[in-house]
Amino acid sequence: MTARSAKAASPRPARRPSTGRPPRGGRVFGGPRRLYAQAKRAWDRPLTAYYLVLGGSLLLIVLGLVMVYSASQIKALQYGLAPSYFFRKQLLAAVLGGGLMLVAARMPVRLHRMLAYPLLAGSVFLMCLVQVPGIGVAVNGNQNWLNLGGAFQMQPSEFGKLALVLWGADLLARKHDKKLLAQWKHLLVPLIPVAFLLLGLIMLGGDMGTAVILTAVLFGLLWLAGAPTRLFVGVLSVAGVVAALLIKTSANRMSRLACIGATDPGPSDQCWQAVHGIYALASGGFFGSGLGASMEKWGELPEPHTDFIFAIAGEELGLAGTLSVLALFAALGYAGIRVAGRTEDPFVRYAAGGVTTWIMVQAMINIGAVLGLLPIAGVPLPLFSFGGSALLPTMFAVGLLIAFARDEPAARAALAMRQPVFGRKPAGVRWKSMRRRVKKRPSGER
Repeated sequence: MTARSAKAASPRPARRPSTGRPPRGGRVFGGPRRLYAQAKRAWDRPLTAYYLVLGGSLLLIVLGLVMVYSASQIKALQYGLAPSYFFRKQLLAAVLGGGLMLVAARMPVRLHRMLAYPLLAGSVFLMCLVQVPGIGVAVNGNQNWLNLGGAFQMQPSEFGKLALVLWGADLLARKHDKKLLAQWKHLLVPLIPVAFLLLGLIMLGGDMGTAVILTAVLFGLLWLAGAPTRLFVGVLSVAGVVAALLIKTSANRMSRLACIGATDPGPSDQCWQAVHGIYALASGGFFGSGLGASMEKWGELPEPHTDFIFAIAGEELGLAGTLSVLALFAALGYAGIRVAGRTEDPFVRYAAGGVTTWIMVQAMINIGAVLGLLPIAGVPLPLFSFGGSALLPTMFAVGLLIAFARDEPAARAALAMRQPVFGRKPAGVRWKSMRRRVKKRPSGER
């Protein structure tokens, strides 16, 4: 028998019976695990916070401009104005705010600290001018505005938030360097008296919503400074008693409190705005009625382009649009917390935490009021609602977060690697047409 016939006659090995289960360690589980590992590495990169702050804020501003244009057209026509009147004002504020954000993102930390005291003094001065008869302007029962001439007005209390963040962060950072924050008197003085001065000037005008946000910023600064829990319990108890007295003595605030979870406007239509905000969200469905197709903005929902713009977004963009807005705010909040948690500079930690507290608490109050979970506080949705007085300081605050995210050592190194020096080429590489990189030939080679 030949070798070939002997090989052909040899029996084949029997196949292993299939059990219907994938092999252990096979490719079925390798793909998801590999994708998860890649996503985790990408999320932990040094520039993640920088891109989240920059991208999330710009997307919120652009989407807010679109919604302001859609929600304000009918209101402008009711006032006898051009349909794009409010949009043009918001676009101008966004352009000016973009310049402020760029300046803040490029300023070093020491210049931010130098800006704290002038900004605080200017904010207090303007908030005092609001209470002068003939200079201050009352809007919706709250006298917190200054007339700048023509159709332009300014709300100094919005700049007071930024002033408290910068001044409070600088104060706490200097006391941290001197190791004085362990003493109560250095922790509370002069931070608490100055914050109470700002709160008193705001409450003179009747704007309790802004006062709540300023109080949240104060608590955020104290928390980051390591204030003991018993201090928060005591301060929150006093703040709760004061808030209860302020609400009890105001019929307007009592009516707003009674509209939480309301499903009917009531006999005197006191819950009209809250109920129609729910109507707008409910009629949007999953993908909405379409951009510009809202029915509630046709005179049914008050303040559709300011306080209740989130309701119009839910009606026109649906659940998908509102969840996208919430995701952008969540990304911005996560990035702010990450910047505050990873830095070793106490000023950066306090300032980043204060800005994040400000934006997140204000967004929560606005969205909670639209959803009927909180009383209507009359505060705009940050970076989204109409209002230049709110947009300008908020964009400057976002610029602060961008500057702090860029200032991390790992982020600086990553940005330096991505920015080639002008006029230099990478070693061993020469550039040719079609933007291809070609290795240089060794000397003497032809």
